[in-house]
Amino acid sequence: MKVRARFLSTLILGAAVAAIAALAPATSAFAQEKEKAPKNSAALAKPLSEANAALKAKNYPDAIAKLKAAEGMAGKTPVDQYIIDQMLAFSYIKTNNLPEAAKYMEAELDSGMVPQSEQPTIVKELAAINYQLKNYDKAIDFGNRAIKGGYADEQTKTIVGQSYYLKGDWKNTLKFEQDIVNSQIKAGQTPTNESLALIYSACTKLQDEACQTQAVEKMVTYYPKPETWAQLLYTLRKDTSGNETDLFQTYRLMLDTDVLKEPSDYTEMAELALDQGSPGEAQAVLEKAQAKSVFTDQRSKDRAQRLLDSAKKRASADQAGLPKLQQEADAATTGVKNLAVGRAYFGYGQYDKAADQLSKGLDKGGVKNEADARLTLGIAQFKGSHKDDAMKTFKAVKGDPALERLANLWGLHAKQGNGTSVSQTEKPKKGAKTGQPKKVARAH
Repeated sequence: MKVRARFLSTLILGAAVAAIAALAPATSAFAQEKEKAPKNSAALAKPLSEANAALKAKNYPDAIAKLKAAEGMAGKTPVDQYIIDQMLAFSYIKTNNLPEAAKYMEAELDSGMVPQSEQPTIVKELAAINYQLKNYDKAIDFGNRAIKGGYADEQTKTIVGQSYYLKGDWKNTLKFEQDIVNSQIKAGQTPTNESLALIYSACTKLQDEACQTQAVEKMVTYYPKPETWAQLLYTLRKDTSGNETDLFQTYRLMLDTDVLKEPSDYTEMAELALDQGSPGEAQAVLEKAQAKSVFTDQRSKDRAQRLLDSAKKRASADQAGLPKLQQEADAATTGVKNLAVGRAYFGYGQYDKAADQLSKGLDKGGVKNEADARLTLGIAQFKGSHKDDAMKTFKAVKGDPALERLANLWGLHAKQGNGTSVSQTEKPKKGAKTGQPKKVARAH
């Protein structure tokens, strides 16, 4: 009797980390006989032939009984045992007895008789079956064997990462998945959402907040869902809460990514805008909140309305004096007044004028918080549809780690084609001097 060729197992791996889906039972089918396969001994020809007939008839319990009897016979050769191991592994797979199937597949692999071309399939099958059986250590061993051999597929890699996670080895989960993600990024590939989710979950289990934030940033980079942006930015808001300037800039990005939800988010941002000398921005924030019916109870409605009335009053007076303030700013030797005028124009949605004044202020120098001013300039350029200029400006933000990080996130946000375009009333006319190049890359 000739040895049968290897069988292939199929499986379905769950993608969710918190609740990994069950794997479908492995299924197998013998291929055609190989002409050059090793032969069984004459002593076992009859029992193996009877077992083979039972397999063909799909009478797997009978095949198992005959093969077990053959296994106990005296005088069998290593080749006989190899054939028995193959046939029993197949029979146990078909009867969904995975523990016994894995046992005989391992024996088959350890026999030294499996053709080199068939070994990768057995190794990957054993990783999958042991994963199903929750034998995570063995699943990891066989999965890593496939990886080191250079024949692991994505399912096998997923098995290893999830096995580390499910056995509670968070550190190795993190290391394994980070290595995969880094190699994919280096190769110009997009990391899988499953790997990024496993990394985040491992960071959470390790109670490493910095690791969590970095993981979410990668998730935002490659899978920019609103809920992921919200998760990242609310964490960032917590980190910047001790610095009003940084907090206000965080709110700006939260507003532009549409993740602000709570009434207190809008009112706090409006108050910060007023403190920063941008009453127009405070007015716009509160009017947006009212349009979205954010304020539901009467107390919050009344408070928001009082704040809005104050913002409108200050904005009206501010706008009336802007032309004169701009003249004074342009004549000043330092850039402080130019920055104040630029922030005011920014609040009224006049982004080209804002960018012009902010640029003048930075060029003159004497600025107290250059990182904040440069970040505001980048946002103004982006919102004014000068995306290329904005990207350069975001990269130039230095000196404040929180603002540098926000600048990177604004750059990511810009690459993803989001953001607010200039209003119809503020679009510059063709060829108009706005302090920006005439040919600009518009945000999509």
